[in-house]
Amino acid sequence: MRIAVPKETTPRETRVALVPETVARLVKAGQEIVVETGAGEAAGFTDDAYRTAGASIAPSAPSTYDGSQVIAKVREPIDNPAVGKHEADLVPEGAVYISFLGRDKTTPAVTKLAARKVTAFSMEMIPRTSRAQSMDALSSMAGLSGYKAALWGAANLGKIYPLKMTAAGTIAPANVFVLGCGVAGLEALATSRKLGAVVEAYDVRPAVKEEVESLGGRFVQVELASKDTATAGGYAKELSAEDQQRVKELLAAHVAKSDVIITTAAIPGRKAPVMVTEAMVASMRPGSVIVDLAAETGGNCELTVAGETVVRNGVTILGPINVPATLPLHASMMYSRNVHSLLKLMINKEGKLNLDFEDDIIRDSCITRAAGAETQPAVAGKAS
Repeated sequence: MRIAVPKETTPRETRVALVPETVARLVKAGQEIVVETGAGEAAGFTDDAYRTAGASIAPSAPSTYDGSQVIAKVREPIDNPAVGKHEADLVPEGAVYISFLGRDKTTPAVTKLAARKVTAFSMEMIPRTSRAQSMDALSSMAGLSGYKAALWGAANLGKIYPLKMTAAGTIAPANVFVLGCGVAGLEALATSRKLGAVVEAYDVRPAVKEEVESLGGRFVQVELASKDTATAGGYAKELSAEDQQRVKELLAAHVAKSDVIITTAAIPGRKAPVMVTEAMVASMRPGSVIVDLAAETGGNCELTVAGETVVRNGVTILGPINVPATLPLHASMMYSRNVHSLLKLMINKEGKLNLDFEDDIIRDSCITRAAGAETQPAVAGKAS
């Protein structure tokens, strides 16, 4: 079976879907891997490294896609000016496509893939279950984002994080407040603690209190009218207007005394909830920093601008986008291992694709499925 790894064309995307380490495993298992020239360059993986791993190097995007049964990418297909075509039009009809495709089946990228009878799997839709943990690319990337957010907070703050006893007197530790205690928030908390900060954290899900405290943080608890604050998959639910107001009132005091605020709160498929208002920002000390990891979905801070740094009343507000791409080597390695785990589930002992749509991981992560896919040579399985 031929698995293709095209070069990413989304601006500022530095990751690659499969790294040489993973390619070598797939080749050993009998798969043919073709990698577009330069696909891994931005992440530090040369064409020669892929050749050593057993892949062949294709000179262009069309030759990479041509004849492939599986396409592994990081980002959704977009217009490729270099070849004068949309990338979806390069995907062979009936092929399997794996990448971050979101959850919306009506996007132009997903619609184009569906029109070509492609069976596409969205890495955002991998279920949050123990069995799917090794395929959970969202968690992999979120952990890296939380780590980088903590570093950005420290780098942009005009003071040091740890307590210092010096000949010039005692320096008090920095106060960091983390909003949202999923994978990104917990990693931001842990990294900030390692740097020496005093860390508080808040989440709508009381169940995360133990995790926060195990990492050395103090959990800020808000009594909410609703006790049902998490989905079956462990994601936070959107709060009622009454509960949102309660949260803002309690958080205001903690925001005012914080040197660095790292926000990570997200609701799948919805705009990010506003947790830090303009009035809260005005209460912060000049020189304070906000790192808003929810910038791409609207921002948890009312003043966040996606992709930009804003300074308001002396407070620096960072709205970074595509944070994992700022750590391309390890982001690529982790994503590649996630894709490899998914491929192992899809490939049978004979090395052929065998998509079992009764399997919850296959079923739930499939965002568009070719009609009659179970009868195609490249794709076998039961109709859903």
